[in-house]
Amino acid sequence: MGTTAAKSSLALRNWEKLSINKLAMVGFAIISVMILCAILAPVLSSYKPDEIDLSNRLMPPSGEHLLGTDKLGRDVFARLLYGARVSILIGLSGALGGALIGTVIGCFSGYLGGWFDKITLRISEIFMTFPQLILVLILVVYIGQGLFNLILIFSITGWTGTYRLVRGRFLSLREENYVDACRAFGIGELSIMFRHILPNTLSPVIVTVTLTTAGYILAESGLSFLGLGVPSGIPTWGNIINAAKAVDVIRNNPWLWLPPGLAISLFVMGVNFLGDGLRDVLDPNQ
Repeated sequence: MGTTAAKSSLALRNWEKLSINKLAMVGFAIISVMILCAILAPVLSSYKPDEIDLSNRLMPPSGEHLLGTDKLGRDVFARLLYGARVSILIGLSGALGGALIGTVIGCFSGYLGGWFDKITLRISEIFMTFPQLILVLILVVYIGQGLFNLILIFSITGWTGTYRLVRGRFLSLREENYVDACRAFGIGELSIMFRHILPNTLSPVIVTVTLTTAGYILAESGLSFLGLGVPSGIPTWGNIINAAKAVDVIRNNPWLWLPPGLAISLFVMGVNFLGDGLRDVLDPNQ
């Protein structure tokens, strides 16, 4: 009971600190509203994202179609809402996958040290030698396009930052007195790693996941715009912009590319605001 109360009290204090940061609260509000709109897409729009109506092609915004229609008569507002689901899913899942890989490897590397630490450190340096976008493009060519393929690729290429962060924390924390006390009481190595040391490293990892999510949403949008991300049949913010990249469309039909562009910018801005606020609250180095 005491431990639970202490954790609850700590979470409450952190929330109070976060609530003071106005930009973080603005970011939290933006993210919450956009995620809620994505979840309630069937309620907010009576159209389906892939519903083709050639008789209403390239219609400007109106009472019937709030953000107009595209070249196939599909409702842009519906595609924006349903596209938010996929884009946010890819960004968040890719960030969580990379963080999970980096955290597990970083735990073993920082705690065990020795040859395992040397090998994993060299592997991470090899990954960091190449720009992540280059690695993503190479893996997309070999693995192929697809929603889950893109999440897998982001996870494989995005683990190094979290790995180095967790490894550095473990190298420091494994020398603390409470770790020696755990060993003296006969607690197993895995229990020491994941139950006693790891919780003390999760705060900066949470911040990293938050900021990485924004980067992956931008990456997915860029890849989809180039035709290398999610297949065009699946609505994402990047695919919506990709369908409107013709010069005549950019000039004459701004409702096809402006709303998804604003949605991407707004969501990424909100994530960055919230990430900066979380870093101020959770990162002990701040």
